[in-house]
Amino acid sequence: MEKFGMGQPVRRAEDVRLVTGQGVYTDDFNLEGQAFGCFLRSPHAHAKILSLDTTVAKSSPGVIAVYTGKDIDAAGDVNDVPCNANIKDLQGNPMYHPRRRPLESERVRFVGDLIAIVVAETHVQARDAVEMIEIEYEELPSVVDTAKSLEPGAAQIWPEAKGNLCVHFENKDSAEIDAIIKSAPNVAKVDLINNRLIAAPMEPRVAIGDYDDNTGTMILYAPSQGANRMHSNIIKVFPLEPEKIRIISKDTGGGFGVRSKAYAELLVLMWTAKQLKQPVKWQGDRFESMVSDNHSRDNVTHAELPMDADGRALGLKIETIASVGAYLLENGPAIPTHNGRRITGTVYKLPEVYQSVRVAFSNTTPTDSYRGAGRPEAAFIMESLMEEAAKVMDMTPIEMRNLNFIQEEDFPYTNSQNLAIDSGKFTETMNMAMEKADWDGVESRRAESKRNGKLRGIGLGYFMESSGGKPEEFGRIRMEADGSATILVGTFSHGQGHGTAFRQIAHDALGLPFEKMNFIDGSDTAIIPRGHGTGGSRSSQMGGVSILRAAKKVIVKGKVIAAHLLQTGENKVEFASGVYTATDSGASISLSEVAMAAHDPDKLPEGSDTGLDENEHYEREADYNFPNGAHIAEVEIDPETGVIEVDRYSAVDDSGVIINPMLFHGQVHGAIAQGLGQALCEHTVYDDDTGQFLSGTFMDYCMPRASMIPDLNVGSNEVRCETNDLGVKGAGEGGCCGAPPAIVNAALDALKDLGVTDLAMPLTPLRVWQAIQAAK
Repeated sequence: MEKFGMGQPVRRAEDVRLVTGQGVYTDDFNLEGQAFGCFLRSPHAHAKILSLDTTVAKSSPGVIAVYTGKDIDAAGDVNDVPCNANIKDLQGNPMYHPRRRPLESERVRFVGDLIAIVVAETHVQARDAVEMIEIEYEELPSVVDTAKSLEPGAAQIWPEAKGNLCVHFENKDSAEIDAIIKSAPNVAKVDLINNRLIAAPMEPRVAIGDYDDNTGTMILYAPSQGANRMHSNIIKVFPLEPEKIRIISKDTGGGFGVRSKAYAELLVLMWTAKQLKQPVKWQGDRFESMVSDNHSRDNVTHAELPMDADGRALGLKIETIASVGAYLLENGPAIPTHNGRRITGTVYKLPEVYQSVRVAFSNTTPTDSYRGAGRPEAAFIMESLMEEAAKVMDMTPIEMRNLNFIQEEDFPYTNSQNLAIDSGKFTETMNMAMEKADWDGVESRRAESKRNGKLRGIGLGYFMESSGGKPEEFGRIRMEADGSATILVGTFSHGQGHGTAFRQIAHDALGLPFEKMNFIDGSDTAIIPRGHGTGGSRSSQMGGVSILRAAKKVIVKGKVIAAHLLQTGENKVEFASGVYTATDSGASISLSEVAMAAHDPDKLPEGSDTGLDENEHYEREADYNFPNGAHIAEVEIDPETGVIEVDRYSAVDDSGVIINPMLFHGQVHGAIAQGLGQALCEHTVYDDDTGQFLSGTFMDYCMPRASMIPDLNVGSNEVRCETNDLGVKGAGEGGCCGAPPAIVNAALDALKDLGVTDLAMPLTPLRVWQAIQAAK
């Protein structure tokens, strides 16, 4: 195997630059003549704006301008904040899509809603002047609890959305599943809450709006998950030709799904810069990120699993209320409906599936994608049901899963949502994880914990997710005159190590050493013409395949030049490991030498164009691919305090062919940490009475600490994906799908002898202690 080829644990090429402080993030640079903007945000969850006076603020030291929603509306050159989802109910009626203006003029609907921007010579001057805007509100009743948002009498957020219902999504009529449940000899039932989360990337939001008056181009510098992806949303807002809007992303400190939205703040910055013909920078602080980056999850679910006399599942019924907050963001209503629907039922044979999602408005920050985006919720439902079903049938959880797994001989398997799952070895993967976890040895460890006054439990979470995102991507290989190659791709790395993985793919194809390959990803719409960025674990399977195919085109075109230089026929030239060889003479020439010749017209065959530069617009044929894996947590609980320690954690993921084991492990580790955070501590809290946002700092919103995460014993079961050239499946989101059910099931196992049968995430010490006391 080549030293830098596929499957090798190559160290990240980009790390030296990043860990030695040479990274360039948006807040690290400034533009000439730059001003600073600060936003006035609503302090109320729901209120009418009775009056708004900016006179004093405008006269404050250093203030250049103050703009409100009425200023933007009067200009008439900014459309509403876009939402791409279009969800319909079973009768074909569309969801209710409220208008959202970049700045609100008449009513605010969540704490943090945007009202005005102040632009000043310095950040401090702008911040001080925001405090001088005189505004009078009439507070209105609010609702922030997802389950209560649809209840009669709940505060009405949008007059046109009666009862706060955005849309009632159903995949089909419920009559068939109701009949199955009614006649089934056994039924498992669960009631679950999937807690609202904040992504909290390391880098809070920051952006610079700019305007080139000579070309009439609006420019935005901002962290993203792909400049073109953000561009595709922002061009809907401004009535300009797409090429008159340019997005530039420098290094980005984490994405997790919350980047790339056409957030209102970004639109206002771009518009303001155009008005002033001056760059305007906004440095959002941690609170602003927590209150205005999209939140996620926040579902309340009742689910039922009917079974035959032997415990085989006969179907599945899921009824969910999902909050989208006060407004609709880019994909907000699609996350709990279509995103989750794709793999409802996950890895199990389910002849009949009914899914109902009532998408609800509430006086909270809008929800949208966050790592996994709908698939962790689906996994949590199924794995909770499997545990409950095992109890109903008096079987072990392992027996219950093995009885209901989709088997190898069933592939390609068309699931209940009519999607073809190409591959998987679920029983084998689970057995590998159990061996890693020493599942059979838990009883001796349980006894040891008991001697120490602790309770020990073990739990499994098997997940399947659908990865791929947008089904097209751009890739290009440009051979330079010095014999090196430049790799260009429409995906974007915000911490994943694409600069290493994509070089490995190109190295396998072209045989070039790492130091002779440059890498440029989708950070600037003026450089990369198209692409869909990074999200949904799509980069290797979309960007990677586009690069591979572009590289193969380079090899084919280069063969013509090589044949000319080797003075032989094209059909007598073979290519391997970066070298063209004439099969008749044995003479050879490297790809680099061919590339250099390609830039010299005197060395080319007659009629050939100069250069060796090929691109690929890859469109995949399959809908998605389906990473899966078994995660096993072993926890120890102090019954006196309710404190949970995750003592052991093992996982085996099937992510298809592994490009780089180190990068794979990094992805899995990060996702597990985020899943562990949801299970144990992360929770977005609003005050039920006032709607106030109570978890806007890291003192109030508990991120997982390093001390909470045990050594992670991670492995892979490489089952090749049959629907893409590389055989890869997504790797970035499995951990946050598998960890929550694994940890919750382990905690319930530890507490079963005390009579605790239900625990809601996050499993804080208080909640666990209260559950123990209630069970006494």
